[in-house]
Amino acid sequence: MKNKATVSEIMTTNVITLKSDDKLETAERIFNEKHIRHIPITDKGKIVGMLSYSDILRLSFGDVTNDEFEIDSFIYEMFTIKQLMAKNLTMVTPETSIKEVAQMLVEKEFHALPIVKEDELLGIVTSTDLSRYLVAQLN
Repeated sequence: MKNKATVSEIMTTNVITLKSDDKLETAERIFNEKHIRHIPITDKGKIVGMLSYSDILRLSFGDVTNDEFEIDSFIYEMFTIKQLMAKNLTMVTPETSIKEVAQMLVEKEFHALPIVKEDELLGIVTSTDLSRYLVAQLN
């Protein structure tokens, strides 16, 4: 394994973003259609938060009743992306080593980190990206 490999080698660059005033229904639809679990939230091109699929799942009580749509609609009217998103983000640059990123994800129990340079969102790295990298290195 390369010790000096940087996160730029494994990050996802075609990142789907939302704005904090977008609807939670929009976020849930994107999570389900794109099979992703994290969406950076931006404002004027700068990242201001991160929304995860688990943030939305914590609100959903659909599995408790048979009327999932009605409950989700009610919950989505009560909360906003701005209220649910993580705001105090740990961010890394494209030059950050993969080892450092892996340590951050483990120690802070994150599953995704935004990659930024001069406040511009360049990509995202997830625990899945790291797993794929590890598998490739072991082949």
